[in-house]
Amino acid sequence: MVAPRRRYVVDSSLYIDALRTEEGRRTLHAFQEAFAPFLHLSAVVAQELRAGVPSHTASKFEAAVFAPYERRDRVITPSYAAWKETGRVLAELVVPSQWRAVTCSFVNDVLLAMSCREAGAILVTANTRDFARIASVRKFDFAPPWPR
Repeated sequence: MVAPRRRYVVDSSLYIDALRTEEGRRTLHAFQEAFAPFLHLSAVVAQELRAGVPSHTASKFEAAVFAPYERRDRVITPSYAAWKETGRVLAELVVPSQWRAVTCSFVNDVLLAMSCREAGAILVTANTRDFARIASVRKFDFAPPWPR
């Protein structure tokens, strides 16, 4: 018997690379084809991606990127517990005097990590440095692009 594959979530930076470069588009598409039954969209990634899309192209973007996950009920949304755990991780990682230097992007990364942890999903990301830092406080699975 073959063990089922784990769930995977692709980080927003990899989607952005796919929107900007042909190489990024090809590698994301190949990963999506190989891992389609195991891919999920994070609500955190959806928020980050949607924030960068102008209103006049939003419908087309959402239909192409979000709708396939939504139709299949493959959206991972942070629970209240994931939000609380995000706060705990941030409290351990950030010295109170450095709070002004914490970016929204880093807070989103911690929330993404905690929601992937909660869902048992592997985060696929090029940002291994920040996610390794987060995992040093609260373990979760992440992998550099592109796992096989």
